[in-house]
Amino acid sequence: MAEIHEISEFLQKGRAKNVKALVEEAINEGKDPKAILNEGLLAGMMIIGEKFKNNEVFVPEVLVAARALNAGLAILEPKLIEIGNEPVGKAVIGTVKGDLHDIGKNLVTMMMKGVGFEVTDLGVDVEPGVFIDRAQEVGANVICMSALLTTTMPNMQAVIDELNSRGLRDKFIVMVGGAPVNQSFAEQIGADYYTPDAATAAETAKAAVSK
Repeated sequence: MAEIHEISEFLQKGRAKNVKALVEEAINEGKDPKAILNEGLLAGMMIIGEKFKNNEVFVPEVLVAARALNAGLAILEPKLIEIGNEPVGKAVIGTVKGDLHDIGKNLVTMMMKGVGFEVTDLGVDVEPGVFIDRAQEVGANVICMSALLTTTMPNMQAVIDELNSRGLRDKFIVMVGGAPVNQSFAEQIGADYYTPDAATAAETAKAAVSK
């Protein structure tokens, strides 16, 4: 019999095959898909997020846990859609125009999925208009932007300027992050939140959409 807590444990170890098999087994045994999601997959990812924040695990461990999360979600998502499970929110995320770095963005994507967001990953080198068009398209509450180069940071401002010029600024929570970004820069460009790491980004986003 598949035990939901085992899904969490295998996810933390990054054992994607075991996670996939246990999720399939739990579904076949008629377990509640929401319980599999919340008490299995998301619970495991939350523990990893907390350990990452406390420097108990590092980027490689988070990425293998994330792979295991995705393996489980791929099996579970059709069932969640069937029962009409609502995500806590919807987010679009990307690295801004001119910047090709994606590890930070990928970590935030995983952590946000880990707290129950439906995330649309726009990739790297994303034009300002694309953030906004896709956010409208998917009905996102949150726009997340990442930059790793000081030279590309102004493109975060460009997205906010375009939101203002389209009269859409108050429709979205705008979050920024990346190595050279800080709180005062976020305030200067008019972003809603800056967070220093992926786990905090996910928690902040969840708190912001539930306000």
